[in-house]
Amino acid sequence: MAQVLEGIRVIDFCRYIAGPFCTAMLADLGAEVIRIEKLAGSEDRYTSPITDEGEGAGFMQMNRNKKSITLNPMKPEGREIVRKLVATADIVAANLPPPTLVAMGIDYESLKAVKPDIILTTMNAFGAGGPYSERVGFDGIGQVMSGGVYLGGTPEQPVKSFTPYADYGTASLATVGTLAALMYRNQTGRGQVVEGALLRTAVAFNNVAMIEQAAIERNRVGTLNRLQTAAPGDIYKTRDGWVIAQVIGQNLFERWARIMGEEHWLTDPRFKDDASRGDNNAPINTRMAQWCAERTTEEVITLMEEARVPCGPVLSPAQTLEDPHVRAVGMLQEVEYPGLPRPVPIADFPVRLSESPGGIRRRAPTLGEHTDEVLAELGYTQGQVAELRERRVV
Repeated sequence: MAQVLEGIRVIDFCRYIAGPFCTAMLADLGAEVIRIEKLAGSEDRYTSPITDEGEGAGFMQMNRNKKSITLNPMKPEGREIVRKLVATADIVAANLPPPTLVAMGIDYESLKAVKPDIILTTMNAFGAGGPYSERVGFDGIGQVMSGGVYLGGTPEQPVKSFTPYADYGTASLATVGTLAALMYRNQTGRGQVVEGALLRTAVAFNNVAMIEQAAIERNRVGTLNRLQTAAPGDIYKTRDGWVIAQVIGQNLFERWARIMGEEHWLTDPRFKDDASRGDNNAPINTRMAQWCAERTTEEVITLMEEARVPCGPVLSPAQTLEDPHVRAVGMLQEVEYPGLPRPVPIADFPVRLSESPGGIRRRAPTLGEHTDEVLAELGYTQGQVAELRERRVV
């Protein structure tokens, strides 16, 4: 079965999460992605190490389906290899500062001089055109500056999400942008720059809170896990664990109130709609907490599901690995890697396509695993590759 991006070549200069996850999804959809790494391996290869050689857990996820070549693009011979690669490519992806792009010869003007219809997909912390454009930053910077960390904590302690959603969100949106740029190129023959930014992503994700603030100056403060615009909605302790329940909308509230034996609340003006329940959530959440504390997690979820009220268990990573639904629908694929005693669970392409599915075809590459293969495709002989290695170009 042909894949959506079969025949598309991506040259990947990305690091850490936002860039590499974007190119991983392009690879999942069939693109040939060639990852360019430092001769000793790039930093993100070794984050959260799990192998004897030090390769990390994140590297396993972010670089499935890719090829790896080692290259020093700052040397003249390395710059020439970059030019030859770009001439064969459809997309160059890099989450590097603009001065670094220029120094490596992979800024958009340099790329266009080699391949006029090239697409450059970039990701940065703040986005171009503003006073912070030259600043560097990781996921947490986007989170804290979007208002989400302020609202997700308490007035005494802001709380950042453990999962780097600004990174993964930027990767996902940059993938959408790159696919749109490919469609535009098919229509017009022209390439373009696709820019994702961590702060832009986080602002988009937290936009509802900003709209409310601008419109009615609500000035909300953080309430940890508790919903502010409906109730009940929180993480509740059970006899043997924790669950989350979220009751939004009148129909759900009516069903929940009957389970609790609090039908009289259905005519209480304090609880007439979601906004009112959010403003007067203390008795509702207290009742839910008491009810959950008397039952096991399984009992709570069973009773909530019977009433069709959204509820789920708080799982550890170990429990998620064993969750029957996660396993049944194939969310994780067991993938082997040299130096690991057993296969590791890599999350498969997260969107299902019925006619042209994406997915994991091969493990993440070892360092420089495809250097000889890629250079041979560019016309380098074995002797020339050996000389480049001796000169520390590759």
